[in-house]
Amino acid sequence: MGLVNAKIVLSNPREAELEAIEVSALADTGAVHLCIPEHVQHQLKLEPLVAREVTLADGSRRSVPYVGPIQIRFGNRMGFAGALVMGDQVLFGAIPMEDMDLVVIPGTRSLQVNPLSPNVATSQAKPA
Repeated sequence: MGLVNAKIVLSNPREAELEAIEVSALADTGAVHLCIPEHVQHQLKLEPLVAREVTLADGSRRSVPYVGPIQIRFGNRMGFAGALVMGDQVLFGAIPMEDMDLVVIPGTRSLQVNPLSPNVATSQAKPA
């Protein structure tokens, strides 16, 4: 499929006076969480809440700060998430994308609002 990048807007809902930032995020359906680099954490004045142990692609483990809440905007969608502070770019994982009802379109290598629910995000609140 290749890499899928998308412009998303991140903000700190606890610091209303701070300006939101637009970032290029790697939309990765194989990743679970939102991950942000340390410089984004500092820009948004996000304090570490706890440490989380993560397993990296090479199988190694390390402890990283977990921060939040972060408000995420894409198209006509908005959601909230916590984020792992790690890496050198924003990684948009499956949980926040699912929460915002976004889909990756492999043919165009793009992130889009779910075409089956273009106006309002939908989700399952009970087993199918």
